[in-house]
Order: sequence, then structure tokens, then C-alpha cells
Amino acid sequence: MNLIRSYRNWRVYRDTVTELGRLSNRQLHDLGIVRAEIKMVARKAI
Repeated sequence: MNLIRSYRNWRVYRDTVTELGRLSNRQLHDLGIVRAEIKMVARKAI
């Protein structure tokens, strides 16, 4: 059970990093995020 939860959390983290990484700096700015914060924001998503 814990393995499944860990995998799902990893997927959410990875997908979030990927999606935010595709945005332009302007789009990130509109969201209040700088590129250096993407991994931190993704960690908060799980």
C-alpha cells in the first residue's frame, strides 16, 4: 500500500515539474512562481 502511495506521489511531483517547466517565464510570473521555485512548488503538490 505504501509503495503505491509513494509511486502516485512521485507521479504527481514529476507531472507538476514537467508542466510548470513547459511554461514561459512570463506565464510563471503570472502565477507568482519563478523558475527556481518549480521543484519546491511540485513538492507542495503532493
